Amino acid sequence: MGTWDTGPFDNDTAADFANALDEAEPEAREALVRGVLVRTIDATGYLTEAEEAVAAAALIAAQCPGGEPVDMSYGPETPMPVFPSDLRALAGEALARIVGDEDGPASNWVDPEDWQWRAILTHLRAVLAPPPPSIALFDVQP
Repeated sequence: MGTWDTGPFDNDTAADFANALDEAEPEAREALVRGVLVRTIDATGYLTEAEEAVAAAALIAAQCPGGEPVDMSYGPETPMPVFPSDLRALAGEALARIVGDEDGPASNWVDPEDWQWRAILTHLRAVLAPPPPSIALFDVQP
């Protein structure tokens, strides 16, 4: 795998995923993103699509409050659809699975001690975390 930096699309596999998204019909892009997340969550053994799942999570996080735009140099060039809210939870779950895999991308993508890579995943997970429920307070009159 060719890796040149620590961003979600900074490796050959994720860049290929971006190309696949660009080549897909607009209505098929959500299914591609959903598929890679579900397969990563459900995988047993080696996480073969972890790089794509990180890229998919970054695309979803970009649409959330606090999310950052995806690097257009290596990410998809075509606009992504507005993703349904359930993908947010799937992306968070996939990232949790990736972060917890000691033999996964952390060992292959960059030096496992690289704080930038871990900071990117931590930020993505924070953005994808569901907002806390708001509880209406009672209107108290004096």
